[in-house]
Amino acid sequence: MNLLKLILRNIFRHKLRALLTVLGIAIAVMAFGLIRTMIGAWYQGTEASAPDRIITRQAISFIFPLPLADKDQIARVPGVKEVTYLNWFGGVYKDKNNFFARMACDPESFADIYPEYQLKPDELAAFKKERNACIVGKKLADQYHFKIGDVIPLAGDIFPGQWEFVVRGIYTGRDRSTDESSMYFHWDYLNERVTKSSPGRANQVGWYVVKINNPTEAATVSEKIDAMFKNSDSETKTETEKAFASGFISMSSAIISGLQIISYVIIGIIFLVLANTMIMTARERIREYAVLKTLGFTGQHIALLVFGESLSIALIGGIIGIALIFPISAGFAKAMAQFFSYLVVEPSTIIIATVLTIMVGLVAGFFPAMRSMRMKIVDGLRQIG
Repeated sequence: MNLLKLILRNIFRHKLRALLTVLGIAIAVMAFGLIRTMIGAWYQGTEASAPDRIITRQAISFIFPLPLADKDQIARVPGVKEVTYLNWFGGVYKDKNNFFARMACDPESFADIYPEYQLKPDELAAFKKERNACIVGKKLADQYHFKIGDVIPLAGDIFPGQWEFVVRGIYTGRDRSTDESSMYFHWDYLNERVTKSSPGRANQVGWYVVKINNPTEAATVSEKIDAMFKNSDSETKTETEKAFASGFISMSSAIISGLQIISYVIIGIIFLVLANTMIMTARERIREYAVLKTLGFTGQHIALLVFGESLSIALIGGIIGIALIFPISAGFAKAMAQFFSYLVVEPSTIIIATVLTIMVGLVAGFFPAMRSMRMKIVDGLRQIG
């Protein structure tokens, strides 16, 4: 009987222990992969950024508005092709737990600046025509069962009052990374009501989205825009869309760092579970290993038996765990559609999970293997239990 057959027979000699160990490894690997996939999805906004778009916001923070009058001045900067603007609305749809992005926009220029948001021509025309019209992403429409013609009621918080918007379009993403979970409506409709209720807040926008002729001139155009408003009441900070999106992510850097730490703590748990199993297994089989040595097996053969069993258990659990990552991520994406546009298991996640699983299998078997290899035959035969 060769070593491979011995390893395969030994793996499930204690079926319950082996199954529980494999199950623990599988769950841990699956959790590791899911967390890594979530971290990757957190950065999806930067991947969707266009190189020919830059963002102009208030220099102190994007929570402070900018005057609408700045739009014409920005449009005259050399290198600027087109300018639009957005305003975060907030609000509550039925329940505070129903979170999704709600923003006011300029419908005339929005579609030109964001070609990745694809609307049917008749829906785009209807959206532009009706004052309280809105468009929603397909994922958002699927989640809340919005249809063309439906009325979406919102309770305002940043902009108090009861608001109603009519769905006139459902957009789809041109690319996989395009956000399909947001709502956009007319900035003019927002401004009209704000002018009546809070005149001091009228004619202000959240930030400007600037489309430039040449992406390589992003830094130059940004400097020109900021220089134009330097020492004014509303100084600006202009940056690439990717940098702007990264700014949102940096606000959650502590959460992301925590998730990264937890993902590697999980690998440590795998090691402890498997190491405990292998130590118990090696201790129980000391007499068997001593008998094998009397039959001509060398210390290296015994070490290979222990290493092989440890690595096999780790790989079985790891393969099951990796296979579970895909359906679990898909289910998680559906459940958390308001936070993640998509969850894609990257090849790098599979590679890292595989490499770490192999390392855990080898390290967990190291000390039991060394002890069994160095064991003297006489000492092993004296072992009881």
